[in-house]
Amino acid sequence: MTTKYSKNSGAYHGLSACPVCHKLCRITDKKCSRCGSQLQLRIKNSTQIAIALIITATLCYIPANIFPIMKTTVLGNESGSTIIGGVIIFLHHGSYFIAAVIFIASIVIPMAKILSLLWICYSIVAAKKLNYYDLTRLYRLTELVGKWSMIDVYVVAILVALVQLGGLASIQPGIAANAFACMVIFTMIAANKLDTRLIWDKLEYK
Repeated sequence: MTTKYSKNSGAYHGLSACPVCHKLCRITDKKCSRCGSQLQLRIKNSTQIAIALIITATLCYIPANIFPIMKTTVLGNESGSTIIGGVIIFLHHGSYFIAAVIFIASIVIPMAKILSLLWICYSIVAAKKLNYYDLTRLYRLTELVGKWSMIDVYVVAILVALVQLGGLASIQPGIAANAFACMVIFTMIAANKLDTRLIWDKLEYK
């Protein structure tokens, strides 16, 4: 078999796992003999696709923090609030816990997820020495905490549904809400498209 796979992998021994039912099939099979799903040894151009999606997510992350995430209208007076602006408002009102949750979920976690995915992609493509276990743990942690970055979109959606008092007061989502949602979606797709088996393919056994 080809030596580009780790000697401890199924691919090295001519086996491929079905992505649906996880049955081990021969590497030459086109479809799973049990469920009929299309077999794919590795996701084609996995790191390139992931990097492209991460760059797109980063481009969405910029307007998500610059433009207002929601617009508030009170007695005809309209004002916008960015994510950072909302955090500052909560701090001024003494709501430190809410401010911390929004700051961590909407600023820290998205940026950490982007940087983590970029580091994993770089390690797969360019790094000569890998800490395989740490990279795998980092990927799992990235997937675990990534879902909490949608908290701002949830808050805006709830406020829009609740605060609609005709001409007295209303809240509408701003352009940043759409950019933020797109950023989260792109990072989720990037994490899903990144084939972590590529990390272990570089492992050499002596």
